[in-house]
Amino acid sequence: MTKMSWRWTKSLPLASRLFFSHLVVMIVGVISLVIMSKVSSPRFFVLHLESLESRGWKLIGVRTELVEGFETAWRRSTLWSVIVGTSAAGGLSYWVSKRIMQRLTEMEQITQKFAAGQLSARLPLSDIPELNRLGASFNRMAASLEGVEARRRELIGDMTHELRTPLTVVRGYLEELAEGEIEPSAEIYQRLTKETKRLERLVNDLQELSKAEAGYLPINIQPMNLYPLLESLVEKFSDQLLEDGPVLRSEFPSQLPLVLADIDRTEQVLVNLLGNAVRYTSKGAITLRAWTEGSKLWLEVADTGIGIASKDLPNVFERFWRADQSRDRHSGGTGIGLTISRRLVELQGGQIQVESELGVGSKFRFFLPLV
Repeated sequence: MTKMSWRWTKSLPLASRLFFSHLVVMIVGVISLVIMSKVSSPRFFVLHLESLESRGWKLIGVRTELVEGFETAWRRSTLWSVIVGTSAAGGLSYWVSKRIMQRLTEMEQITQKFAAGQLSARLPLSDIPELNRLGASFNRMAASLEGVEARRRELIGDMTHELRTPLTVVRGYLEELAEGEIEPSAEIYQRLTKETKRLERLVNDLQELSKAEAGYLPINIQPMNLYPLLESLVEKFSDQLLEDGPVLRSEFPSQLPLVLADIDRTEQVLVNLLGNAVRYTSKGAITLRAWTEGSKLWLEVADTGIGIASKDLPNVFERFWRADQSRDRHSGGTGIGLTISRRLVELQGGQIQVESELGVGSKFRFFLPLV
């Protein structure tokens, strides 16, 4: 019977459970008060009469009537007290339950809107501290999810735009070849190969970017000496430069302090920065620098290339961004490399910066924490 009653209570709505819990507490309190009063009040009253008699009051003849009158008055007053107290406690319990349930109902409505895709929905603040903290936590989560959804839609839009160009080129060539409007040639196949390679790079970069933004990229941070890496990069990119092109310089000491970094991810960042410098620098010099400053090791790739206008600098690390003149999609880049580089640097506890002047050159630098 008790188990059945407990299950029935658990099946009740929260408002009813709150109301009944308040009533149970109130009933237990009233019963305890009545019992204690019934047991102790007459006894204390008799002791008070005896005290009066000991001081000279003659109450022997009327003691019984006095005790009976007291008990009658006590029963009446207790009855009215129970009625008034029960009504007041019941009303207060109902008001408290209603007030709590109103906030919870509002939360339920907002969460339903949020689940339906209205990501701008927010919970109102409550004067109940616990509900207020719950609402604040939900609003922070909602703001974060709204930002993720906005970035997802933006990424899909950018990705669609970027994929459309090489797909249109490939389809155009294939249609013309199928209809006999152009003759097959090595040049045509090379163009098709170039566009398919661009699609492959774009897909790979998008996959890398999605992992980086979601925090799923594996990062193996440990103490590292970056000098061998810098030396190998200088040698690798020097072989790619033409005789009439820029020269690659190295300005870093042979003894570099240890840094906390992922050697593969650091190489990925430097390769991207050096690759951009080579792509957009036709003459002058490209310089790879490293120096320490406080608890940081700074790495910089400076070039004398075409540079970036000052108004465009805030957008440099945005995905798919290209300045009209300095970042042409036909130059081979996907427009995601710098976005990935920024995220990789941040995952290693660093920060990346850029300085540039149109027609003069650019300086990309980032730091890694020292051991």
